[in-house]
Amino acid sequence: MDGILMINKPKGLTSRDVVNKVSKILNTKKIGHTGTLDPIATGVLVLCIGKATKLVDVITGTDKEYVASVKLGELTDTLDTEGKTLEQRKCFINKDELVNVLDSFIGKYDQEVPIYSAVKVNGKKLYEYARRNEKVNLPKRKVEIKKIELLESSNDSYSFKVTVSKGTYIRSLIKDINDKLGVIGVMSDLLRTRQGKFKIDDAYTLENILDNKYKILSINDVLKDENCVTIDDNLFNIIKHGGIINNVYKDDYVTFMYNNSVIAIYKKYDKDNTKMKPYKMFV
Repeated sequence: MDGILMINKPKGLTSRDVVNKVSKILNTKKIGHTGTLDPIATGVLVLCIGKATKLVDVITGTDKEYVASVKLGELTDTLDTEGKTLEQRKCFINKDELVNVLDSFIGKYDQEVPIYSAVKVNGKKLYEYARRNEKVNLPKRKVEIKKIELLESSNDSYSFKVTVSKGTYIRSLIKDINDKLGVIGVMSDLLRTRQGKFKIDDAYTLENILDNKYKILSINDVLKDENCVTIDDNLFNIIKHGGIINNVYKDDYVTFMYNNSVIAIYKKYDKDNTKMKPYKMFV
Protein backbone atom coordinates (compact mmCIF):
# COMPACT_ATOMS: atom_id res chain seq x y z
CA MET A 1 0.00 0.00 0.00
CA ASP A 2 1.87 3.04 -1.31
CA GLY A 3 0.31 6.42 -1.92
CA ILE A 4 -1.38 9.57 -0.66
CA LEU A 5 -4.59 9.75 1.39
CA MET A 6 -6.31 13.06 2.06
CA ILE A 7 -8.11 13.34 5.39
CA ASN A 8 -10.54 16.04 6.53
CA LYS A 9 -9.29 16.23 10.12
CA PRO A 10 -12.03 16.66 12.73
CA LYS A 11 -11.79 19.07 15.64
CA GLY A 12 -10.46 17.70 18.91
CA LEU A 13 -7.85 15.32 17.51
CA THR A 14 -4.14 15.94 17.04
CA SER A 15 -2.56 15.16 13.67
CA ARG A 16 -0.79 12.24 15.35
CA ASP A 17 -4.16 10.94 16.62
CA VAL A 18 -5.39 10.85 13.02
CA VAL A 19 -2.26 9.05 11.82
CA ASN A 20 -2.67 6.45 14.57
CA LYS A 21 -6.34 5.85 13.75
CA VAL A 22 -5.74 5.51 10.00
CA SER A 23 -2.69 3.32 10.63
CA LYS A 24 -4.86 0.93 12.64
CA ILE A 25 -7.67 0.88 10.07
CA LEU A 26 -5.31 0.26 7.14
CA ASN A 27 -3.11 -2.08 9.18
CA THR A 28 0.12 -0.33 8.28
CA LYS A 29 2.79 1.33 10.40
CA LYS A 30 4.53 3.12 7.53
CA ILE A 31 2.47 6.29 7.47
CA GLY A 32 3.14 9.96 8.15
CA HIS A 33 1.43 13.35 7.87
CA THR A 34 2.65 16.42 6.02
CA GLY A 35 1.93 19.34 8.33
CA THR A 36 0.60 19.53 11.87
CA LEU A 37 -2.89 20.85 12.58
CA ASP A 38 -3.71 21.86 16.15
CA PRO A 39 -6.58 19.99 17.86
CA ILE A 40 -8.78 23.10 17.44
CA ALA A 41 -8.19 23.06 13.68
CA THR A 42 -9.96 21.07 10.98
CA GLY A 43 -9.43 20.41 7.30
CA VAL A 44 -6.87 19.01 4.89
CA LEU A 45 -4.34 16.63 6.42
CA VAL A 46 -2.33 14.80 3.76
CA LEU A 47 -1.12 11.34 4.78
CA CYS A 48 1.73 9.53 3.01
CA ILE A 49 1.66 5.74 3.09
CA GLY A 50 4.36 3.15 2.35
CA LYS A 51 6.92 4.29 -0.24
CA ALA A 52 5.05 7.60 -0.46
CA THR A 53 6.44 8.55 2.98
CA LYS A 54 9.43 9.75 0.92
CA LEU A 55 7.15 12.59 -0.20
CA VAL A 56 6.41 13.91 3.33
CA ASP A 57 8.88 16.80 3.22
CA VAL A 58 8.07 17.48 -0.47
CA ILE A 59 4.39 18.04 0.33
CA THR A 60 5.11 19.73 3.67
CA GLY A 61 7.00 22.44 1.80
CA THR A 62 4.00 23.48 -0.33
CA ASP A 63 1.74 26.49 0.22
CA LYS A 64 -1.27 26.15 2.50
CA GLU A 65 -4.64 27.89 2.43
CA TYR A 66 -6.73 28.52 5.55
CA VAL A 67 -9.95 30.12 6.70
CA ALA A 68 -9.38 31.58 10.17
CA SER A 69 -11.86 33.03 12.66
CA VAL A 70 -10.89 35.51 15.38
CA LYS A 71 -12.60 36.36 18.66
CA LEU A 72 -11.72 39.82 19.99
CA GLY A 73 -11.41 41.01 23.59
CA GLU A 74 -9.36 38.15 25.02
CA LEU A 75 -5.74 37.04 24.97
CA THR A 76 -4.58 33.53 25.99
CA ASP A 77 -1.22 31.84 26.41
CA THR A 78 -1.91 29.53 23.45
CA LEU A 79 -3.23 32.37 21.23
CA ASP A 80 -6.48 30.44 20.71
CA THR A 81 -9.67 29.81 22.67
CA GLU A 82 -8.23 26.64 24.23
CA GLY A 83 -5.66 28.42 26.39
CA LYS A 84 -5.42 30.16 29.76
CA THR A 85 -6.75 33.71 29.73
CA LEU A 86 -4.03 36.32 30.20
CA GLU A 87 -6.04 39.49 29.52
CA GLN A 88 -9.57 40.61 28.78
CA ARG A 89 -10.83 44.00 27.59
CA LYS A 90 -13.41 45.42 25.24
CA CYS A 91 -12.13 45.82 21.70
CA PHE A 92 -13.68 47.27 18.58
CA ILE A 93 -12.41 47.35 15.02
CA ASN A 94 -13.09 49.40 11.94
CA LYS A 95 -13.67 47.31 8.81
CA ASP A 96 -11.70 49.60 6.48
CA GLU A 97 -8.76 49.68 8.88
CA LEU A 98 -8.92 45.88 9.21
CA VAL A 99 -8.78 45.45 5.43
CA ASN A 100 -5.78 47.79 5.22
CA VAL A 101 -3.96 45.95 8.01
CA LEU A 102 -4.62 42.56 6.40
CA ASP A 103 -3.28 43.84 3.08
CA SER A 104 -0.16 45.15 4.81
CA PHE A 105 0.86 41.59 5.69
CA ILE A 106 1.13 40.44 2.08
CA GLY A 107 4.77 39.56 1.46
CA LYS A 108 7.55 38.17 3.65
CA TYR A 109 8.12 39.00 7.31
CA ASP A 110 9.84 37.63 10.42
CA GLN A 111 7.21 35.82 12.48
CA GLU A 112 7.71 34.91 16.12
CA VAL A 113 7.08 31.22 16.82
CA PRO A 114 4.34 30.73 19.48
CA ILE A 115 5.39 29.39 22.86
CA TYR A 116 2.90 26.52 22.52
CA SER A 117 4.59 24.80 19.59
CA ALA A 118 6.92 21.85 19.03
CA VAL A 119 9.80 23.98 17.76
CA LYS A 120 12.96 23.17 19.71
CA VAL A 121 15.20 25.68 21.48
CA ASN A 122 18.36 24.28 23.09
CA GLY A 123 17.08 20.76 22.53
CA LYS A 124 13.76 21.30 24.28
CA LYS A 125 10.34 21.89 22.72
CA LEU A 126 8.87 25.32 23.33
CA TYR A 127 5.67 23.97 24.88
CA GLU A 128 7.81 22.25 27.52
CA TYR A 129 9.15 25.65 28.57
CA ALA A 130 5.57 26.96 28.71
CA ARG A 131 4.28 24.10 30.84
CA ARG A 132 7.13 24.59 33.32
CA ASN A 133 6.75 28.39 33.36
CA GLU A 134 10.35 28.73 32.20
CA LYS A 135 11.44 31.82 30.30
CA VAL A 136 12.80 31.36 26.78
CA ASN A 137 13.56 33.63 23.86
CA LEU A 138 11.09 32.79 21.13
CA PRO A 139 12.75 32.30 17.72
CA LYS A 140 11.59 34.09 14.59
CA ARG A 141 11.13 32.60 11.14
CA LYS A 142 10.86 34.20 7.72
CA VAL A 143 7.37 33.43 6.39
CA GLU A 144 5.39 34.65 3.41
CA ILE A 145 1.77 35.71 3.26
CA LYS A 146 0.84 35.20 -0.39
CA LYS A 147 -2.86 36.12 -0.35
CA ILE A 148 -5.19 37.40 2.35
CA GLU A 149 -8.85 38.34 2.14
CA LEU A 150 -11.36 39.53 4.74
CA LEU A 151 -14.48 37.34 4.77
CA GLU A 152 -16.58 38.73 7.63
CA SER A 153 -16.27 41.25 10.44
CA SER A 154 -18.37 42.46 13.36
CA ASN A 155 -17.78 44.44 16.55
CA ASP A 156 -16.15 41.51 18.35
CA SER A 157 -14.96 39.11 15.65
CA TYR A 158 -13.68 38.69 12.11
CA SER A 159 -12.65 35.95 9.70
CA PHE A 160 -10.30 35.81 6.75
CA LYS A 161 -8.90 33.51 4.07
CA VAL A 162 -5.14 33.33 3.71
CA THR A 163 -2.52 31.52 1.62
CA VAL A 164 0.84 31.11 3.37
CA SER A 165 4.26 29.52 2.98
CA LYS A 166 5.59 26.57 4.91
CA GLY A 167 6.18 27.24 8.61
CA THR A 168 3.59 30.01 9.03
CA TYR A 169 1.63 29.90 12.30
CA ILE A 170 -1.88 31.30 11.81
CA ARG A 171 -2.20 31.90 15.57
CA SER A 172 0.88 34.10 15.43
CA LEU A 173 -0.35 35.87 12.30
CA ILE A 174 -3.60 36.69 14.09
CA LYS A 175 -1.68 38.10 17.07
CA ASP A 176 0.44 40.23 14.73
CA ILE A 177 -2.68 41.51 12.95
CA ASN A 178 -4.33 42.36 16.27
CA ASP A 179 -1.19 44.09 17.56
CA LYS A 180 -1.19 46.29 14.47
CA LEU A 181 -4.87 47.07 15.06
CA GLY A 182 -4.25 47.86 18.73
CA VAL A 183 -6.63 45.16 19.97
CA ILE A 184 -6.39 41.72 21.57
CA GLY A 185 -7.94 38.54 20.27
CA VAL A 186 -7.53 34.81 19.80
CA MET A 187 -8.06 32.26 17.07
CA SER A 188 -11.49 30.71 17.59
CA ASP A 189 -11.58 28.42 14.57
CA LEU A 190 -9.24 27.29 11.80
CA LEU A 191 -9.99 25.36 8.63
CA ARG A 192 -7.23 24.25 6.26
CA THR A 193 -8.84 24.27 2.83
CA ARG A 194 -5.81 23.39 0.72
CA GLN A 195 -2.24 22.13 0.91
CA GLY A 196 -0.40 22.37 -2.38
CA LYS A 197 -2.62 20.67 -4.96
CA PHE A 198 -4.69 18.85 -2.32
CA LYS A 199 -8.10 20.43 -1.66
CA ILE A 200 -10.65 19.87 1.07
CA ASP A 201 -13.36 18.91 -1.43
CA ASP A 202 -11.33 15.78 -2.22
CA ALA A 203 -10.60 14.85 1.40
CA TYR A 204 -12.17 11.94 3.28
CA THR A 205 -13.54 11.80 6.81
CA LEU A 206 -12.40 9.16 9.28
CA GLU A 207 -15.88 7.66 8.91
CA ASN A 208 -15.26 7.30 5.16
CA ILE A 209 -12.07 5.39 5.90
CA LEU A 210 -13.85 3.10 8.35
CA ASP A 211 -16.58 2.45 5.75
CA ASN A 212 -13.96 1.71 3.06
CA LYS A 213 -15.18 4.68 1.00
CA TYR A 214 -11.91 6.28 -0.01
CA LYS A 215 -9.23 6.30 -2.70
CA ILE A 216 -5.48 6.31 -2.21
CA LEU A 217 -3.65 8.35 -4.83
CA SER A 218 -0.62 6.62 -6.30
CA ILE A 219 2.82 8.23 -6.38
CA ASN A 220 2.30 8.55 -10.15
CA ASP A 221 -1.02 10.36 -9.61
CA VAL A 222 0.62 12.86 -7.28
CA LEU A 223 3.81 13.55 -9.25
CA LYS A 224 2.90 13.07 -12.90
CA ASP A 225 2.23 16.79 -13.41
CA GLU A 226 5.13 18.01 -11.25
CA ASN A 227 7.67 19.08 -13.89
CA CYS A 228 7.74 15.51 -15.16
CA VAL A 229 10.13 14.16 -17.82
CA THR A 230 9.99 10.72 -19.48
CA ILE A 231 13.49 9.26 -19.90
CA ASP A 232 15.15 6.65 -22.13
CA ASP A 233 17.06 3.48 -21.19
CA ASN A 234 20.45 5.23 -21.03
CA LEU A 235 19.34 7.92 -18.57
CA PHE A 236 17.36 5.37 -16.56
CA ASN A 237 20.49 3.30 -16.02
CA ILE A 238 22.27 6.37 -14.63
CA ILE A 239 19.40 7.57 -12.46
CA LYS A 240 18.54 4.18 -10.94
CA HIS A 241 22.07 4.11 -9.49
CA GLY A 242 21.76 7.67 -8.14
CA GLY A 243 24.16 9.21 -10.67
CA ILE A 244 24.81 12.94 -11.04
CA ILE A 245 23.38 14.26 -14.33
CA ASN A 246 23.56 17.44 -16.38
CA ASN A 247 20.74 19.87 -15.65
CA VAL A 248 19.61 20.45 -19.22
CA TYR A 249 16.18 21.28 -17.75
CA LYS A 250 17.44 24.38 -15.88
CA ASP A 251 14.97 23.71 -13.05
CA ASP A 252 15.45 23.30 -9.32
CA TYR A 253 13.53 20.01 -9.24
CA VAL A 254 12.61 17.49 -11.96
CA THR A 255 10.50 14.32 -11.68
CA PHE A 256 11.63 11.45 -13.93
CA MET A 257 9.35 8.74 -15.35
CA TYR A 258 10.33 5.47 -17.01
CA ASN A 259 7.87 2.92 -18.40
CA ASN A 260 4.98 5.10 -17.15
CA SER A 261 6.22 5.03 -13.54
CA VAL A 262 7.84 7.73 -11.43
CA ILE A 263 11.35 6.55 -10.58
CA ALA A 264 12.99 9.60 -8.99
CA ILE A 265 12.93 13.28 -8.15
CA TYR A 266 16.21 15.08 -8.79
CA LYS A 267 17.24 18.52 -7.54
CA LYS A 268 19.89 21.02 -8.56
CA TYR A 269 23.39 20.14 -7.37
CA ASP A 270 25.42 23.33 -7.74
CA LYS A 271 25.02 27.10 -7.53
CA ASP A 272 25.30 27.48 -11.29
CA ASN A 273 22.42 25.00 -11.74
CA THR A 274 24.39 22.90 -14.26
CA LYS A 275 24.15 19.54 -12.45
CA MET A 276 21.41 17.55 -10.69
CA LYS A 277 21.53 14.93 -7.95
CA PRO A 278 18.98 12.51 -6.43
CA TYR A 279 16.41 13.99 -4.04
CA LYS A 280 13.86 11.16 -3.75
CA MET A 281 14.28 7.69 -5.25
CA PHE A 282 11.43 5.25 -5.99
CA VAL A 283 13.46 2.42 -7.61
